Amino acid sequence: MPVLNETLHAGGFLLSGNYDGSKISVDQIVIASGAGVLATGAVLGKITASGKFTVLAPGASDGSQIAAGILWASVDATSADAVATAVTRDAEVTGGELTWPGGITGPQKTTAIGQLAVNAVVVR
Repeated sequence: MPVLNETLHAGGFLLSGNYDGSKISVDQIVIASGAGVLATGAVLGKITASGKFTVLAPGASDGSQIAAGILWASVDATSADAVATAVTRDAEVTGGELTWPGGITGPQKTTAIGQLAVNAVVVR
């Protein structure tokens, strides 16, 4: 019998929040060109100078070191900016379904979870 490897579903990490007509928990954002292919549930930082988002970069000093949202669905921003949707406030998410940057440490992850909580994004 063949094995089926199911990938993450768009927004599958969301436990509670609002993604119906009011979209109170999400915003349309721009992922900065060069960010690459980002997976559903990627934890994002926001670059202060441009207002664009990229994958969380705990060692950076451009704003992207602060967790500011969670990507709703995968997106390719390898060679151009990409418009996307992100959970940015008032939501509960499943921590095990988030996509963290490679090499992130336990303390860095704890810090990022605290940063998300500032905007009432609670990681369970």
